[in-house]
Amino acid sequence: MPSAPHARDLERDRILVLDYGSQYTQLIARRIREQHVYCEIQPGDLDAAAVLAWDPAGIVLSGGPASVLDPDAPGFDPALLDLGRPVLGICYGLQLLAHRLGGVVEPDDDREYGRALLKVERDDPLLADLPGGAERVVWMSHGDRVLRLPPGFVVLGTSESSPFAAVRHAERPVWGLQFHPEVVHTDGGRQMLANFVHRICGCEASWTMEAFVEQAIADIREQVGGARAVCGLSGGVDSSVAAALVHRAIGDQLTCIFVDNGLLRQGERGEVERIFRDSLGIPLVTVRAEDRFLSALAGVEDPERKRRIIGHRFIEVFEQEAQRHGGADFLVQGTLYPDVIESVSVRGPSATIKTHHNVGGLPERMRLRLVEPLRELFKDEVREVGRRLDLPEAAVGRHPFPGPGLAIRIVGAVTAERLAALRGADAIVTEEVRNAGLYDALWQAFAVFLPIQSVGVMGDERTYENAIAVRCVTSVDAMTADWARLPDAVLGSIASRIINEVKGINRVVYDVSSKPPATIEWE
Repeated sequence: MPSAPHARDLERDRILVLDYGSQYTQLIARRIREQHVYCEIQPGDLDAAAVLAWDPAGIVLSGGPASVLDPDAPGFDPALLDLGRPVLGICYGLQLLAHRLGGVVEPDDDREYGRALLKVERDDPLLADLPGGAERVVWMSHGDRVLRLPPGFVVLGTSESSPFAAVRHAERPVWGLQFHPEVVHTDGGRQMLANFVHRICGCEASWTMEAFVEQAIADIREQVGGARAVCGLSGGVDSSVAAALVHRAIGDQLTCIFVDNGLLRQGERGEVERIFRDSLGIPLVTVRAEDRFLSALAGVEDPERKRRIIGHRFIEVFEQEAQRHGGADFLVQGTLYPDVIESVSVRGPSATIKTHHNVGGLPERMRLRLVEPLRELFKDEVREVGRRLDLPEAAVGRHPFPGPGLAIRIVGAVTAERLAALRGADAIVTEEVRNAGLYDALWQAFAVFLPIQSVGVMGDERTYENAIAVRCVTSVDAMTADWARLPDAVLGSIASRIINEVKGINRVVYDVSSKPPATIEWE
């Protein structure tokens, strides 16, 4: 059944998204949360009894890459439609409803990918209060189409290639959209989802970060009791906010452990110590463990092995330090909802993209019990929590930094020499982006070390050295991202400085791939 970690009052009105593998499933959940309504993603084949036990106000059937005509196509429990809860099928979800309820779905020779013009044919609460007139741009992405609607359904909107672009059942609370309302390319898409959540499902806007903080503090106190806890502090936004939240709940029962694993950015340790020890007054222990991590990573090239090795070493260090600081029983981590989604396949047919060291990279037998107060949140929600906890903007506004650190920004084996080159290049990228006033406009800006040697000329001499890839992206929640169009002058300055100032680098390239199909990090 769907896991509800806390039976909170602020989650009383909540929406369940059943996932069929769409690259946009997480975005549906994020858009619903923007309406201050809690939303959770679970596999598409969840049975009706489990759904009823979780008691959602409404259910969304996501899109997906499969065809409902395939023999092994993912489906849903037919009893879902007897629960009396409003259901919204999006793309594959609409086709699945049509196929299962007696309509006809066929392969679409005129496949719609990209922008299409939706013409609203009938007034309906789902399409109420949309900006503009009766026509608007929507985003299509489907290879099948509904040829005939099931009995009882009526048309709400059409497009040139989709006569059933928006539909609903005349008597039952079932709606379907052939397009994706969750993406920014759909005009009025957020309003459509808001209409479903508030007008149709009757949800109140109770999912706020202020209410979350209050309830999370109570939950942490109940979970930890009088025991001691340690926090695996990386200095990034997630672990910093988790530490501040747990400290607010249990005070000096918490000790933060900052592990200098040799995989940090330039100046990272000093900045973390300054913020937590000097600005916030949270107990902090710094552990020097560079040799332990680098020796364990020696010769390892596979990114999943890197992540698991780093995750295991972190836990080993934490457990040892916990014994030295009062015998802690709990480990606090800054695990976020996207970490859980990407690492653990709760999404039915969706694939595990990569293992996050604090989710899938933990040892099976771990003595410390986990406290993960941010496990339900997206990144922008975490930033809001941090600001409500009065964390300095230097901590809250930092670009995300992966738990495994620079190890996964080195393609191939991790060595001290490669780390030194990457640190220098990364610092230049950050400095130039800040100097150009672009830091806050970007989701992330960083360098990647490429073990690809190429010929160059420096000082009239031939060189044969490595390359650095520069990665700058814009995003809202890291579930999707686009490469940033930096000014030529900024890119030129970054490249010139890296080649001239970083030993062993004679070439700089700029990554112009978006997520999907690429991920933000290279490994």
